[in-house]
Amino acid sequence: MSENDIKPSNFIHQIIEDDLNNGVHNKVVTRFPPEPNGYLHIGHAKSICLNFGTAERFGGVCNLRFDDTNPEKESQEYIDSIISDVSWLGFKWDGDIRYTSDYFDELYGYAVHLIREGKAYVCDLSPVEAKDYRGDFTTPGRNSPYRDRSVEENLELFEKMKNGGFEPGSCALRAKIDMAAPNMNLRDPMLYRILNMSHHQTGDKWCIYPIYDFAHGQSDALEGITHSICTLEFEDHRPLYDWFIENLPVPARPRQYEFGRLNINYTVTSKRKLKQLVDDAVVTSWDDPRMPTISGLRRRGYTPASVRNFCDAIGVTRSNGTVDMGMLEAAIRDDLDKNAPRAMCVTRPLKVTITNYPENQEEWFELPKHPKDETMGVRTVPFTRNLLIEQEDFAEVPPRKWKRLTQGVAVRLRGAYVITCEEVIKDADDNVVELKCTYDPATKGANPEGYKPKGVIHWVSADNSVPCEVRLYDRLFTEANPDADKERNFMEFVNPESLVVLSDARAEIGLKGTAPETGFQFERTGYFNVDKTSTEERLVFNRTVGLRDSWAKVQQK
Repeated sequence: MSENDIKPSNFIHQIIEDDLNNGVHNKVVTRFPPEPNGYLHIGHAKSICLNFGTAERFGGVCNLRFDDTNPEKESQEYIDSIISDVSWLGFKWDGDIRYTSDYFDELYGYAVHLIREGKAYVCDLSPVEAKDYRGDFTTPGRNSPYRDRSVEENLELFEKMKNGGFEPGSCALRAKIDMAAPNMNLRDPMLYRILNMSHHQTGDKWCIYPIYDFAHGQSDALEGITHSICTLEFEDHRPLYDWFIENLPVPARPRQYEFGRLNINYTVTSKRKLKQLVDDAVVTSWDDPRMPTISGLRRRGYTPASVRNFCDAIGVTRSNGTVDMGMLEAAIRDDLDKNAPRAMCVTRPLKVTITNYPENQEEWFELPKHPKDETMGVRTVPFTRNLLIEQEDFAEVPPRKWKRLTQGVAVRLRGAYVITCEEVIKDADDNVVELKCTYDPATKGANPEGYKPKGVIHWVSADNSVPCEVRLYDRLFTEANPDADKERNFMEFVNPESLVVLSDARAEIGLKGTAPETGFQFERTGYFNVDKTSTEERLVFNRTVGLRDSWAKVQQK
């Protein structure tokens, strides 16, 4: 693609186009720098699509670099999940996976450089004292009493910090900038703190670890990043990012650009709060299908294309905003409508006996796998005397405009015969447990003569179908913004109906042995995905999304 073919689709692309046209850069290099302290969520998906997608758009490259400067909260599990998420979305990083810890030696050297230049010092203030000295938005900070230590003393103390000579919290290395700066981030920020703990990449080599603000820009510079794209909360950190770049002998001069982060209603995207949901067993895991994590969306049945299309649709702006969950659901509904094969599954079975059909007879009907895509081929479904239909497809006292089954009324079974309900069987508690019906043999592939069926319903053979568990997932919270009420904990708004498990469902026999992450449209029901806990003997289906946005209708009532 030539530069003339590239049309900027957002303000960041416009900046990059101008940089390329003006010779500021001749190649675009971006990076995605997740912190491995949790699983990635849908907000990260937007950042992934922006960073990797921008590099692809302009013929550049994107690095995957883990910001692993805090071993207290990081783990290999999180690293593995992030790698899997980025790959699943369909993106490829340039070269090997990178870690900020790859540059710990260089970062330490940069810190020593600042000390030698009189621009950094070891401060013995406790965390509480340092906070007091920092001031606030209306009060300027005060210089630390340790700010004027000599270069020699600071070099000696920093070396001792590195070698484990101090307890955690007893001292820290700080930049010497301006304690009266209006931007709080410039009030002598911390560069290194003491953490006497092992690191998942570097082992026990280090007793001190760099702060994100110090490590990030220098890592960008060492990798030759041209456009460091991050979310809007880092806008106030940009002057500090630039200060480090200007005051250190780094090999490149990257620039930071901020965009509005993605928030979606009826969920939370704070890693701390997502972890609380896991730790408190509100959900089963980070990849619980109710979670807004990429792995949760994947397990629920979202596709890479749907997530990428959603991120493209919401765009990139300079302001934060909240997107309606319905937009994300519309993206997957649109993708699966075109690409998911059809099948029939009865989620709440009601027995139907076809009294005039031979007891031992079995007939196979051929149905399309997709009504609009013949290339998908066909599937075969067995028809027997004993069938199952949805409980909700029968009504003893039908409401107005009822188009399903009731006593004395005929309906067509999808792709098969027209049947008429002749008798209703109930148990001792007056619950309907069986319907005695007759079928019209002349309606195989033809309309009946002399009468008209009320509607079409789906079904499966009770004798030859697959037992399965169906998990109906819904919004995780009952409130659009669970964080809005500062007087109440967000956990109070967890939706008790966010998961309904139907354990007696039955699906077409052809679905037996279907592999996990295979999606279907269950006709008249919704879109479903085979869960990773499925076995050949018992399938487990997660509802990805309904055929229509029923949640919006409920909220409008």
